[in-house]
Amino acid sequence: MGQILKQRLKQKKFRSLRQEATLNLILAANHLRKTIDDVCVEFGITSQQYNILRILRGAYPDGYRCAEIRERMLDHAPDITRRLDTLQEMGLVKRRRSSEDRRAVVSSITSRGLTLLDEMDPYLHDLDNKIAERLSLKECRELSMLCEKLYGMESE
Repeated sequence: MGQILKQRLKQKKFRSLRQEATLNLILAANHLRKTIDDVCVEFGITSQQYNILRILRGAYPDGYRCAEIRERMLDHAPDITRRLDTLQEMGLVKRRRSSEDRRAVVSSITSRGLTLLDEMDPYLHDLDNKIAERLSLKECRELSMLCEKLYGMESE
C-alpha cells in the first residue's frame, strides 16, 4: 500500500498508516485543486472566483448577501467583498440593495457570468469523467463519507 505515495515523496516509510492516509489525501486534494485551477486560468478567473460564481448560479436570479456566500464557500476567504468587486468589474456579478434590509447588499450572477460557467462546464465535467474512470459510484460514496467524517471534526 502507498507505493505511488512513496515514489512521489521519495520516502520509504511513514510514521503511521494515519500519516500515510493524511499525506495521500493532501496530494489527492492538491491534484484536484490544480486541475480546477488550470481550467479557471484558461477562462481568466481564479478558482475562488469560480466558486463564488457557482454559488451565485445556484441562487439565480435572486442572489445572496455576502455572508451567505461566505457560508457556502469551499475555502473560507475573508475578503469576499474584494472578490465580488473584481467579479463586478469583470461584468460577471451585479449588486443591489436588499429590498428587505437597505443596509444589505445582494450579489447576483449576470448573464455574462452564467455564459462563462456554461463555457467552463464541459471542462469540469471532464474532471468528473476522469474520476469516474478510476472510482466506482460505491467508492465515490465511501470516499465522500470518509471525507465528511474527517472535516466533520470541525463542528465537535
